[in-house]
Amino acid sequence: MAKYGMVVDLERCQGCRACMEACKVENNTTESMFWMYVFRFEEGTYPDTKMSFLPRPCQHCDNAPCVKVCPVGARYKREDGIVLTDPDRCIGCRYCSLACPYGVNYFNYQKPQDAYYALGIDWEDPDVTSVTGGVVPPYKNPDHDLLYGEEQRRTAGGGHAKGVMEKCTFCVHRVENGMLPACVETCPTNALVFGDVSDPDTPISRYVRAREPWHLLEETGTEPSVMYVGGKPPTLALTEIERPKARV
Repeated sequence: MAKYGMVVDLERCQGCRACMEACKVENNTTESMFWMYVFRFEEGTYPDTKMSFLPRPCQHCDNAPCVKVCPVGARYKREDGIVLTDPDRCIGCRYCSLACPYGVNYFNYQKPQDAYYALGIDWEDPDVTSVTGGVVPPYKNPDHDLLYGEEQRRTAGGGHAKGVMEKCTFCVHRVENGMLPACVETCPTNALVFGDVSDPDTPISRYVRAREPWHLLEETGTEPSVMYVGGKPPTLALTEIERPKARV
């Protein structure tokens, strides 16, 4: 059985945020939902300043606190290490959001298809349709309705339902078909490396052996599957950074 993980090389990341865009397009997440987020850090005083970046997907923890607190078993960890949410079981209690120290969970407060109209855009306006060709931005990926894994369960991807908690899935629908997560596929500098960490001959395993990886918030004991290499960003707890809030 494969054990999936991701390496983020901070020396390669240039903060272009292409990974964020790829994630939104692939998973059809709504306004202000960022399953992948790139934090920007600034050090020093002008003109002696330095800027660095830190991509933060879900950490897919081996000791995931979100899994432990879910009262209905909607949040679960597969044997291959990917942590997912079953929308058919999720009751929207949001305990997982409170338990997660990384702030990766987002709650669907409204029907995802309604979110695009909440932007104030009349998609049927002639001036709009002349540009879009009458196509409304997709709010649902049909691959997320398929059953995955040995347990054959759905996963809460963008556009499933109101009242469901969502987060990065490592693009499980792509991984199941032998593809890389959208963020990894899109990164122009190859700052993101994904693969089977249990196989010593995979590129990610060789990458880890050649570097000294570290984890975000190691002191929490979550045992993340996402590893970082390269210089650490300024000493600032990730939980102290205000991330974008989901629309209410």
